[in-house]
Amino acid sequence: MKIAVIGGTGGQGLGIAIRFVQAKEDVIIGSRTIEKAQSAVNKIKGLLGKDNIPNLGAAENPDAAKQAEILILTVPLVAQKATLLSIKEGAAGKILMDATGPLETAIGGSPTRCLYLPEGAASERAQKILPETTVICAFNNISSGALMNFNEPIDCDCLISGDDLESKKTVAQLIEQIPGVNVVDCGPLERAQIIEKITPLLIGLNIKKTCKDAGIRITGIDPECKLY
Repeated sequence: MKIAVIGGTGGQGLGIAIRFVQAKEDVIIGSRTIEKAQSAVNKIKGLLGKDNIPNLGAAENPDAAKQAEILILTVPLVAQKATLLSIKEGAAGKILMDATGPLETAIGGSPTRCLYLPEGAASERAQKILPETTVICAFNNISSGALMNFNEPIDCDCLISGDDLESKKTVAQLIEQIPGVNVVDCGPLERAQIIEKITPLLIGLNIKKTCKDAGIRITGIDPECKLY
């Protein structure tokens, strides 16, 4: 499956890209410019100690969206709308996992506080911008540090929400290729309003140094009750 990590040049995007490259999926790093995208690819090659990674490529965001089957958005809130509009054509009819955190940093505030958006959640905002795309809220509660520690399994669940069950099954199978990660379906897309608010809580715990790369596990769920 070909995956485009849209805006994939930051820590979270790089970590997601590396994890799926390791899972032998085809990955395209997308950015506003091909130069930034290629720089991210080169960084991953350096981290993995490989000069040639055939299942990893670079493209500008619109081209990355057109080439891929599944998209993952990893940009800050201030860049979300413009980035989504730039990939609207290529994203039509596809699944987009939105990891956008509606943090106060978007207006110069604290990373431990959420912004309250008129649309509800950042993922709901994405769905309104891309009505022909199936948006799934995902990757909000897995830290970039844990993702970038790519030689180790991740001790964290991935909470997802979305309105299309088959799409959630598809992304669950994909995400659970990352060692240690279990996917928990939290229900319809509107539940993203709750999922996204966990992000500043985890950031706050990390800032206080009470833990490192804080994550979350949901207990009491039958492991046999998977989406797929």
